[in-house]
Amino acid sequence: SVEALAGWRALQGLGGAALMVVPRAIVRDQYTGNEATQLMALVMLVISVSPMLAPLAGSGVMAVSGWRMIFVILAATGALAALVTLLAQPETLPPSARVPISFASMLRGGRVLLGDSRFMGLTLVGGFGMASFFVFLASAPFVYVQQFGLSPTGFSIAFALNAIGFFSASQAASWLGRKMGMRRLVRRGTTGFCLFTLLLLALALAGLTSLPLIIAGLFCANACLGVVIPTAMVLALDDHGDIAGLASSLGGTLQMLAGGLMIVLAGPFFDGTALPMLGAIALCGVIALTFTAAMLPREEWA
Repeated sequence: SVEALAGWRALQGLGGAALMVVPRAIVRDQYTGNEATQLMALVMLVISVSPMLAPLAGSGVMAVSGWRMIFVILAATGALAALVTLLAQPETLPPSARVPISFASMLRGGRVLLGDSRFMGLTLVGGFGMASFFVFLASAPFVYVQQFGLSPTGFSIAFALNAIGFFSASQAASWLGRKMGMRRLVRRGTTGFCLFTLLLLALALAGLTSLPLIIAGLFCANACLGVVIPTAMVLALDDHGDIAGLASSLGGTLQMLAGGLMIVLAGPFFDGTALPMLGAIALCGVIALTFTAAMLPREEWA
C-alpha cells in the first residue's frame, strides 16, 4: 500500500540522512583546501546527481523487470555499502582527537556554528543552490510531461541531461580553485548560476520557453552550481575541524530546510508549466548570490 511504502521509505530516509552527513565530515577530518574540494565533489556526485539520474536508471530496470526489482537493487546496494564501510573505511580520527558525544557538547558546538556568520553564509549559499535541485525534482515531471508531452523514457533522458553539467563542472572545481582561489570561484560560480536562471525566467515571461532552451539553460546553471556547492562546503567546514561532524550535520539540515522551504513557497504556483519552476529556481539564484556577496570580501568579485 502507499501508506506502507511511505512508512518504510521514511525509515530508509533516516539512514540516508547519515549518508549525507558523515562523508563530508570524513573529508574534513582528512583533507583541506583543494584536495577537500575534489573529494567533496565526488560526495556531491552521489548526493545530488544520483537522484537526478535515478529516473533514467529506474526506467531501464522497469523495462526488463517489475517495479519490485528496484527495491531489490536498493536493498542489495545498501547491504554492499554497509559491508564496504565495515571492512574498508578506517576511523578518521585517533581516540585523542575525538569529542565525546553529549547533549551539552552539541549545544556548545551548535552555538559556535550558529554564531559564525561565515559558516552560516556559506552553508546557505550551498543550501539555496541545493534548493534549486529540490524545486526541479518536485516540478520537472509535470513540466516535461504535461507541457512538453515527453514519454517516460524521454523524460528520463531530459532529466538526466540536467545532471551532466553539474557533474562535469564539479570534477573541475578543485582545479579551478587552484587557478583562481576558492572564494573567488564561489563568487563567480554563484553569479553565473544567478544570471542563467534569471535569463531563463525572462525568456519564460516573454513566452519564448521551449524544451531545448530549458534543458540548455539549466545545464549551464547546474554547471555553475557544480563548482559552487562542493567549494562552499569545504570553506564552511574549514574552521571547524574539531566539530566537523556537527558542522556537517547542521549544515546539511539547514540546506534541507532551505530546499523544503522553497518547495512550500513555490508549490501553490506549480501549474504544470515551466514558468513557476523557473521562477522558483531563479529566486534560489538571487538568494544564493545575496549570501555570497554578504559573506565573501568585495575584492574577490574580480
